[in-house]
Amino acid sequence: MNLVDAAPVYVHTRDDGRPVRFVWRDRLYTVRAVVEHWVSSSERPQDPKGKPGQPDEFWRVQAAPGPGMKSGVYELRRAAATGAWTLRLGPG
Repeated sequence: MNLVDAAPVYVHTRDDGRPVRFVWRDRLYTVRAVVEHWVSSSERPQDPKGKPGQPDEFWRVQAAPGPGMKSGVYELRRAAATGAWTLRLGPG
């Protein structure tokens, strides 16, 4: 998987929306650090009336599938229109 590919993922967040865990490929990953967070204004879908919708939210995180396991960088995207999350492997 690269930055172009995206897979559906289940994400557990804190009350403020920050991801703390996610399930990908039947494994539970724990977020160890947030590397970057941003909101995309360029990928806004339009609502049925043609008005710009809510911007999607992105979290680049460092996460690992268990204690003592090597961390990886993952990009989590929450689609504002549906609330659905997808995952892309991040750089490094």
